[in-house]
Amino acid sequence: MKTLAITRDEKNIRATVECADGVVSIYRNCAFCAYCKGVRIGDTFHVTPQEAALRNLSTGTAGDEALMNAAMQFNSLAASATAIECTDDQNTGFRSRYRS
Repeated sequence: MKTLAITRDEKNIRATVECADGVVSIYRNCAFCAYCKGVRIGDTFHVTPQEAALRNLSTGTAGDEALMNAAMQFNSLAASATAIECTDDQNTGFRSRYRS
């Protein structure tokens, strides 16, 4: 697993990381990437809420609303995050978390 430092713009609106695909938005790419396993806020690691929502989905206890809530929780965590934890050790780039 690798740690990708988050770079923010001067207005603290756009947050990006250097991915195998180039510089990508954590909100548009990392949130929906299967390789994203969590965010770092300082020294604390937080597992992405999408992981828990998908586990519940596979057992039949979650639905679209749970996935939407997980995405919003990710955005809240990412707003104060300093890094993304990524398992793309082969540098293959984005892989959808929700592919069928």
